[in-house]
Amino acid sequence: MTEHRNTDSARMPALFVGHGSPMNAIEENAFSLSWRSLGQTLPRPRAILCISAHWETFGAHVTAMERPRTIHDFGGFPPELYAVQYPASGSRWLAEAVLGNRAVTPDQAWGLDHGCWSVLKNMYPEADVPVVQLSLDRNLTPREHFALGKSLSGLRDQGVLVIGSGNLVHNLRLLAFSEGQTAFGFDWALEANALFKRLIDEGAFDTLMAYETLGRAVQLAVPTPEHFLPALYVLALKTSGERIRYFNDEPWGGSLTMTSFLVE
Repeated sequence: MTEHRNTDSARMPALFVGHGSPMNAIEENAFSLSWRSLGQTLPRPRAILCISAHWETFGAHVTAMERPRTIHDFGGFPPELYAVQYPASGSRWLAEAVLGNRAVTPDQAWGLDHGCWSVLKNMYPEADVPVVQLSLDRNLTPREHFALGKSLSGLRDQGVLVIGSGNLVHNLRLLAFSEGQTAFGFDWALEANALFKRLIDEGAFDTLMAYETLGRAVQLAVPTPEHFLPALYVLALKTSGERIRYFNDEPWGGSLTMTSFLVE
């Protein structure tokens, strides 16, 4: 068994995951295998804070229940996917820490959606790390989402692994389901993904926050913001001297990219 590094004095990394299809939760593929490897090699977290594309609210909310339910927020998939349960506990102290940053409302109804558990089921299959979710507040601008992310930076020094879960390029209306053609990207998707990575590498986060001004390729790549915004939360946690490491940097179905990165 792979040993986790001790986190007594270590600053936790921060992680953005392109989660893609819910089927990645139960399929053995390059994406799920990479998540499994992360769970075995990253420092062992005290708790996880997940910002998922699949929980949008008016006002920011944080899960505050003892046992968050597993939410199957999708349709048209095989029965074995709906049978998946991820019985991680919540974390009262982490919820309270998030609530202390600004006006965030405690939530007792949501749980863990597939943007969260489809990844964690591979990273921590025993569901033995407490998990809290923070919603995406529809009232906030990208700059305000970034600021909220930055206000959470102290959690990294308290053993919290912050995970943003979405996709840099995500346009399901243009997804190509043709058999045998899943591992490719349309020209505009590849262009937008390459631009996002260049801006990330340059630290041009202000430009990323103004993504709507970046031209036609980006407008197609981000037709709605919810899958892009979790990346801003993770980038907001980056400090001087830390590096960005990409993985799963591949297109899928023409109009989606699985590009993920670790801040460490």
